[in-house]
Amino acid sequence: MEIESQLLGMAESFLFVAGEEGLTLAQLAALLDRNEDQANEIMTALQDGYDNNLKRGITLKRYGGSFRLVTKSELAEEIKKMLENPKPSTFTQAALEVLAIIAYKQPVTRVEIDDLRGVKSERALHSLTGKGFVEEVGRMDGPGRPILYGTTDFFLDRFGLASLKELPPLSLEEEQDTEDPDLFMTKFQEAFSIQGEGGNDV
Repeated sequence: MEIESQLLGMAESFLFVAGEEGLTLAQLAALLDRNEDQANEIMTALQDGYDNNLKRGITLKRYGGSFRLVTKSELAEEIKKMLENPKPSTFTQAALEVLAIIAYKQPVTRVEIDDLRGVKSERALHSLTGKGFVEEVGRMDGPGRPILYGTTDFFLDRFGLASLKELPPLSLEEEQDTEDPDLFMTKFQEAFSIQGEGGNDV
């Protein structure tokens, strides 16, 4: 269908107001008074308009099922310079280890994380939960019904992933290889040092 300029403007406005939460295709369809197929065409046209115009510094991405307006990856270095500050990295080594384990082995309990790392993970887990990267996703059947943890849509957003299926492969030959924390973390950091080049600074 031919996309009316007004529809593109409306969609852009809705996405701007939605901010970091973004909008699902169903929400956009309802707001634009169109069916989901039509709304998807509008999103495609909007993204094409951004990507094909060098004067625009933003584009449209779909993260975790929601559409969001984001800055273009080509401008990552310029944006990084603007945001640079002397504060330490968002993640401690312990937090990064815990996040890696949860990302690839979820749903997982704290005890399982502790066993893999060989040390207590409660503090790092609390930090990741507080920052919105990790959340409780249920409870395991069994004694004490321990809490199961998984990653959030915010995690997908910050690492530039549309879904968990896009997690970079760790290239581990066998599942038991992930029982080696050093190997697991080395593979995780290598994978995300490549993934993170698109400007998703964490």
